[in-house]
Amino acid sequence: MKKAIYLYFLFIITLSTSCAQDYDLIIKNGRIIDVKNNIDQIGDIGIKDGIIKSIGSIIPENFGNIVVDAQNLIVTPGLIDIHSHNFHGTVPNRYLSNSFSALPPDGFSFRSGITTIVDVGGAGWRNFEVFKNQVIDKSNTRVLSFINIVGNGMQGGAFEQDLSDMDANLTVEMINNFPDLIVGIKLAHFNGYNWEPVDEVTKAGRLSERPVMIDFGGSDPEMNLDSLLNYKLRKGDIFTHVYANVNGRTAVVKDNVLNEYVKSAQKKGILFDVGHGGGSFDFSQAIPAINQGLKPNTISTDLHTGSMNGGMKNLLNVMSKFLNMGLNINEVIAATTWDAAKAIKRNELGNLSIGSVADITILNLRKGDFGFIDTKNKKMKGTKKLECELTIKDGNIVYDLNGLASLKWDQ
Repeated sequence: MKKAIYLYFLFIITLSTSCAQDYDLIIKNGRIIDVKNNIDQIGDIGIKDGIIKSIGSIIPENFGNIVVDAQNLIVTPGLIDIHSHNFHGTVPNRYLSNSFSALPPDGFSFRSGITTIVDVGGAGWRNFEVFKNQVIDKSNTRVLSFINIVGNGMQGGAFEQDLSDMDANLTVEMINNFPDLIVGIKLAHFNGYNWEPVDEVTKAGRLSERPVMIDFGGSDPEMNLDSLLNYKLRKGDIFTHVYANVNGRTAVVKDNVLNEYVKSAQKKGILFDVGHGGGSFDFSQAIPAINQGLKPNTISTDLHTGSMNGGMKNLLNVMSKFLNMGLNINEVIAATTWDAAKAIKRNELGNLSIGSVADITILNLRKGDFGFIDTKNKKMKGTKKLECELTIKDGNIVYDLNGLASLKWDQ
């Protein structure tokens, strides 16, 4: 009898030890929002070997090596910023291509809950491999690219006006060399009255079966926005800086009324991206547009040295603006997770499905008296603001604001 009791307790101890090794990390008691899987509930997540192994049901604390209590916090897939500038380098006077205005990803991603960031147009077919070796391969952040249709990338000035350097075939050749890294093609800053750059970038999009992202405008006279949205671009192509009001580009809202052809483009399947930046977001555009049905498909930063210290600040600040302009938390999370992943055709990202990579963000939705600034230095008051508490990339904790995953110093 004593032997039987001994064996029973030995079995229980062995089982407990085995269970304790089931998860490297457990997140407990958080409000889990996973738009892909239609989840919005309080629950637990278990992570092992960088993969999500369990979600929803209660997991005993002793089943994990590290336990994070996310009570009263929001747990989401790792955030995706589909419009950023990260081809950081030291070449003078090259703007956002291997120069000082672009920012190294890891210093600005994880603290904002971002696990995947997309450089849009910094590199073209001539210098993409430099970008890969210098930034992508050296970053812990997952860095992807919209390659510039201009071979020299986003070097500013005359470089971006050079029609002879816009080559769909050579761009597609580079995409085929790095299909896992290049998610689309970018056109930006062309200020000539000419559709040739748009035609060349959409040709590259068709040949590579990838979306294009257009930063449109700057010409005098203005190019027709209706023609771009409804006749030049395809379903799934991305129109960025949607809420901008800048010289050389028709705004989507005129006299507080959303243009009808913008609604037609929505129905067609054109995707509208925020791309806040340092000069491309006006409350006078965003608020009436949203009230009339033009909500963003994707919320992004247009991060660079000219935007990070202005009204944009970071992705969570931009997301908070939309919370205070009437979007609900699920819509804001969708626009930076699952909808962002679909926009770049990376459906393995932006969700918390069992078997998915464990990219996870834990957010605090603060209540208080906050102010938000647009790129015309106009202020909007708000009562809600998102803050990143903890970021997990590939199952590893890469940012922890308040030590949620740490033991007390005297333990």
